[in-house]
Amino acid sequence: MCSMLWTRWWTSALAAAVVLGCAVPASADVHALACGDRTFNAEAVLTGSTWTARNGSQTVYTGTDMRAAAQAAIGSLTAGRTSKQWVLVRGNGSISAGSRISLPSYTGIDVCGTINVTGTGSGDQAPIYSRGTRDVEVRYLTLTGRPLYGIFLRNVDNVVLGQLDMRLSGGLGVRIDNRGNTAVRSRNIRIDNAYVSGASSHAVETYGVDGLTIGTVTARNVGESGLLLNDTINATVGTVDAENAGAGTGYAAFRTANRNGRIGSSYPTNIRVGTVRARGGGRGVFCVSESGGLTIDRVDLANTGNNAVLIENCTNVVLAAQSGTVSGGGEIRLAARSEFPNNSDITVQNLTVTNSAVRESPCGNNTTFRNLTLNNSTSNVCP
Repeated sequence: MCSMLWTRWWTSALAAAVVLGCAVPASADVHALACGDRTFNAEAVLTGSTWTARNGSQTVYTGTDMRAAAQAAIGSLTAGRTSKQWVLVRGNGSISAGSRISLPSYTGIDVCGTINVTGTGSGDQAPIYSRGTRDVEVRYLTLTGRPLYGIFLRNVDNVVLGQLDMRLSGGLGVRIDNRGNTAVRSRNIRIDNAYVSGASSHAVETYGVDGLTIGTVTARNVGESGLLLNDTINATVGTVDAENAGAGTGYAAFRTANRNGRIGSSYPTNIRVGTVRARGGGRGVFCVSESGGLTIDRVDLANTGNNAVLIENCTNVVLAAQSGTVSGGGEIRLAARSEFPNNSDITVQNLTVTNSAVRESPCGNNTTFRNLTLNNSTSNVCP
């Protein structure tokens, strides 16, 4: 696993190695290029109050509209290309929540500056948008304001999202799905490092993805989940670090739902998470609605307003394969709704539980509790 991750994680390679307990290969390139520090085919650059988009010696836009300049630079790339070409956007500017910078296939972009999203919009508008495409890369992006989505990607293949910094006042951070054509999953998605604060919805959400590699998701004061995986398979996540995610709701720092991890009719282990850290907010870890195939190596959960952990109607889940602490907040709960199959093959282990509780109701099938240290905590589980 470690060798595979080193070939796929670039900018977060060192962090991923630490999270996963891998040695750092001498040949690993952990010094990523800075924003704009590469060769670009086209650029949109702000000088004073004027945006100018160029491709080589050709000027393709001059004016005050950041979005129009960036889109003109993208539009100047070679038509029908089958290898990635790159656009540089340099400068700070604003775009409307009701508009998009659309990325076609084989397009990479560095946004070296801040996009501030203003006004209102509807539907699936996003400052960075791509649909029905492949080989798209966003190496750097900084967002402020209130977008509907910071990044919206639908039915895409071979996507890389590098260093994302979204300090928002609403909206959803990153959404990647296949809801345009649910018969075909979005495939081979990589997110190196996503920092999202102030979103009114999730920091990062997937739906219908096959092949997901995430370095770190950092969520601060978001309205719903830090990382939510829906109907996603074959995922590897380094760290989910959430503070005040989903306060007053049933959402969680890390949530899997809607048959997440289900391959065919079974749940082989295919969702692997290094560390989940939660402080406050709603739940810490939540597996629900026939999800599973999940192993979380480490948890560090404290003072959650709802369940520290809720595992409900899930199959083949290992919580704290290596170690974990749960302190204060809500209990560790294994539960089931009658409309779904009961929990099956759940293991809760290697935890120190302080000022909390562990409870199973109803009894699941083949549930294992072991190596639990209870400090001022109770356990009410099935024999």
